[in-house]
Amino acid sequence: MATAAFEEIVADFEFLEDWEDRYRYVIDQGKTMAPLPDALKVPATKVDGCASQVWLHPQIENGVFHFDGESDAMIVRGLIAVLRALYNGVPVADVPGIDAGGELARLGLHDHLSAQRSNGLRAMILRIREVALAA
Repeated sequence: MATAAFEEIVADFEFLEDWEDRYRYVIDQGKTMAPLPDALKVPATKVDGCASQVWLHPQIENGVFHFDGESDAMIVRGLIAVLRALYNGVPVADVPGIDAGGELARLGLHDHLSAQRSNGLRAMILRIREVALAA
């Protein structure tokens, strides 16, 4: 059920054998995202439960889910980019059914993230699911 963009990340991860290269890849993914405008960095878009500052700005247009995000930590910004690849462009009704944990396990991220980063990643996924369920 993963998007083509997420499948591309999975393929790239399989090609990269060293975790330093994979971390660099995730960080580079975050660098490709446009910055979130300061006007959208408000309490309503802030994600609690993350060690760093994280904002997610979801949008639903014509029944399709999309979100932009920002973080003050480079690796977290990269994780936002990975989540965007997983969720953006998906029909909003399908978002809650995505097994984010299972899809991310394909990347092996949980084994290589600190407990705080893993908690933050779960908090971002929870926010995405909550927004989709409320739509």
